Amino acid sequence: MTRKMLARDSGVSERYLAEIESGKGNISVLVLRRLAKALNVSLDNLLLEGPEPPVELVHTVEFLRRLSLDDLKLAHQLLLDQFGGIDPAARHRRIALIGLRGAGKSSLGRGLAERLEMPFLELDHLIEQESGLTLSLIFDFRGQSGFRQLERQCLEDVLQRYPRFVIATGGSLVSEPGTFERLLTSCFTVWLKASAEEHMQRVIAQGDMRPMSNNREAMSDLRRILAEREVLYSKADIEVDTARRSVEASLEMLIQALRATPVRQSLASAMVGG
Repeated sequence: MTRKMLARDSGVSERYLAEIESGKGNISVLVLRRLAKALNVSLDNLLLEGPEPPVELVHTVEFLRRLSLDDLKLAHQLLLDQFGGIDPAARHRRIALIGLRGAGKSSLGRGLAERLEMPFLELDHLIEQESGLTLSLIFDFRGQSGFRQLERQCLEDVLQRYPRFVIATGGSLVSEPGTFERLLTSCFTVWLKASAEEHMQRVIAQGDMRPMSNNREAMSDLRRILAEREVLYSKADIEVDTARRSVEASLEMLIQALRATPVRQSLASAMVGG
């Protein structure tokens, strides 16, 4: 396609296109989208760094785009089974708890680890130990991307060092696709659920007033976050609803839920009464 043709189809002037090609033009996302449409390529292809992907990858991605959601889930599982190098037995000896703050990940995780005689780990604490900083300082000094890098690094360290464990993860880990995929394929994951109101009440009961600090919209923000992440949390192997239940009752429900899954075979000797 000539520059003149691209200018005509995209509505971007030839002069501006010449500046973009030379690296001098300060292109906006909107203009970039118009160019991608005119070139009949996806926006991510225009932003691609590194060598061109093999044609097999391009064709595979395009094929997957056409699948329904149910078929896409099946294809994802088939690819994991065939090429993921996952050891199901090893995966079931690693239990990861996910969910928002206040779901009970720390208290239930600690109790579950004691019952199963496994190490209990909290990923956020490992991140603080690795960096020598509190979480808030990590975000101040290294930003969101720096925190995400530490989070992935610490998860990889845990997977290398511990053949069996119970781990409580940060509530936002599910928002990082690569790290969350690694967790899902390496650990048996449990979503600890509760209502937005209970999440808030539990965090405040622990003495943390930050959720309400100078924020009149704290509850509506929490509901929005929970709604946005629900589709991600639901990718867990099982769900346990801790709403309106004590820690003891939630722990028994969690253990019963694990007994009803393949984890039972891997951990039967550790389960109390198993």
